[in-house]
Amino acid sequence: MSKTQPRVSHDRVKYMWANNLHPLREYSKVYKPLQERLDALQNLKKTLQKYESQILEALQKDLHKHPSESFLTELLQVYEELEFMIKHLPKLMRPQKVKTPLTHFGSRSAIYPQSYGLVLIISPWNYPINLSLIPIIGAIAGGNCVLLKPSEYSTHTSALLVRLISESMPPNLAQVVLGDSKVGESLLREKFDLIFFTGSVPVGKIVMQKAAAHLTPVVLELGGKNPCIITKSADIMSAAKKVVWGKFLNAGQTCIAPDYLLVQECVLEEFIQALKKWIREFFGEDPQQSENFGRIISARHFARIESLMHQSLEYIDSHYDSMRADCLDMSDSKSALQSCINLSNAQSLYVPPTIFSLPRDVEHPLMREEIFAPILPIVSFSEISECLAFSAQLPKPLASYIFTRDSGERAFFLQNFSFGNGCVNDCVVQVANPHLPFGGIGSSGMGSYHGVQSFRTFTHQKSVLENHFEIPLRYPPFRDKLFGVDFKKMCKFFASF
Repeated sequence: MSKTQPRVSHDRVKYMWANNLHPLREYSKVYKPLQERLDALQNLKKTLQKYESQILEALQKDLHKHPSESFLTELLQVYEELEFMIKHLPKLMRPQKVKTPLTHFGSRSAIYPQSYGLVLIISPWNYPINLSLIPIIGAIAGGNCVLLKPSEYSTHTSALLVRLISESMPPNLAQVVLGDSKVGESLLREKFDLIFFTGSVPVGKIVMQKAAAHLTPVVLELGGKNPCIITKSADIMSAAKKVVWGKFLNAGQTCIAPDYLLVQECVLEEFIQALKKWIREFFGEDPQQSENFGRIISARHFARIESLMHQSLEYIDSHYDSMRADCLDMSDSKSALQSCINLSNAQSLYVPPTIFSLPRDVEHPLMREEIFAPILPIVSFSEISECLAFSAQLPKPLASYIFTRDSGERAFFLQNFSFGNGCVNDCVVQVANPHLPFGGIGSSGMGSYHGVQSFRTFTHQKSVLENHFEIPLRYPPFRDKLFGVDFKKMCKFFASF
């Protein structure tokens, strides 16, 4: 019985969506002309405008997001991406002429953007509109058919995505399938032409493993331990304001949020006080009562965060003497963590914004994985080279940030730190520029999208050479000399142009 259970489970789950997959698969083989793609994108824009208030309401129910925050971080970026793609798609779809070497005299060369076919997009719960629709925009612009699997945790927004897609696009072009991880596992058994996944590193590994069975190309948008460096030359108040905004946006559930701070020792206390000031300014004395502060998405994720905090307390107790030698106020760090645990509310899924000092130890519980919560540890340093040595012990992050007014520190950061995307003197906002490709490096992801890069990601660049002239020299029988000239030297001569 146990041997057949997975197969039966797969069959039952597959029944929920298999009939809908056939029209998508068949139409994915058909070329979509420019106007059809533009019509789909323009219809999506109109449908978004129609359901704008319902979208903001759904995000508030799922994540306790303020409508203004939801508009800025979700809808506005989608609107910008739509405008960009609608404007530039005619040019992007044209074949790109490239040079042809003299050895191919009489030929013309060009690159034709070709759709992959049927694309599976698996989106997360933390920015459910943004991270579902922006990939869809790129996929449709590239001439593909799309099956979207949104997260089961953002229930209200996922249900609304079904309505948005069904009203804006025909069912043979794009569809949404709802369900839990069993549905996701069932989908990954199927053959797609491209899989686009946004989520955690562990699940990303599973997606890649399943895709390998069909040799399906994958784009993985994951996360990581994003460092944020504050040097003594930085504008402390401005840096603290931007860090508090970027870190505690969406209750810390942002893949490109600063995951930990590296603050120069001589400005450490000043910066901590500035952080506390801006937390009060943004969320009041009691953030739980603030409409501007979000909530953890589910009880499961809340339990993970609570476990991390308890592990951190145990770490402090077991390493107290050695950490005192590092001149860190562990008693204050312990009280900050304990206060966070005491103020957290499992029923309302509330975790308060919390900052505290951390030893320079990559084995600390909060350094072993992406925190993905409104908890911000701070590590002190004396020289910026120490930041590089510390962060290099961790996997390459999705994002990195530095706040400095020193050109040498800026150059050191940009030349030596390896990361997917980032900012100098700001954080998070790089994701909102459609002219910048967005993606990770190493374990923080592979592939990128947004703007032009979205079109390139969702199309294969098909190389074509068109010949109108015959060169007899390539045919046998071969001769060492032609017209008295060495054959090899002649070929090398033409190849040099």
